[in-house]
Amino acid sequence: MKTDAIEIRLARPDDASDIADVHDAAWRNAYRGLIPGRELERLVERRGAKWWRNAIDRKTRIVVMAFGGVIAGYATYGRNRAVGLPYQGEIFELYLRPEYQGIGLGKRLFNAVRRDLNGHAVKSILVWALADNDRACAFYQRLGGQAVDTMVERFGEIQLRKVAFGWPAG
Repeated sequence: MKTDAIEIRLARPDDASDIADVHDAAWRNAYRGLIPGRELERLVERRGAKWWRNAIDRKTRIVVMAFGGVIAGYATYGRNRAVGLPYQGEIFELYLRPEYQGIGLGKRLFNAVRRDLNGHAVKSILVWALADNDRACAFYQRLGGQAVDTMVERFGEIQLRKVAFGWPAG
């Protein structure tokens, strides 16, 4: 009997192409119909393998989740960028390939990031999601996140509301 192992580790330069593929598939799946087509294409295209390799080389905090040797997802995170919110850390991105969603891998990746942040004395975190992205909002709520703020972001000709979900220290 063979059991596929799940590995969560820091991204390496040779992961850049796979992370770009995850980003492409996950963003198209999550945002098609929410972000206007041309804007979505621009956002996806600018995050190719070279962009990810540069981010890894700059020591951006990126972890990948490999399932059976395939990069199934990634997360980026660090210090909270929202100065007015009382949270120490922020998960900037957490994405899985669509075929790996809904089976508990996102929760495992989220928990791994929280453990890493806790290990760096970052006890409270937040994450932003588009308010109309029902799946993402439900996911963060199931993980115990509370809506703590909103903002608007422009995508081409339209503005979309974003919600910050927070997890206080504790």
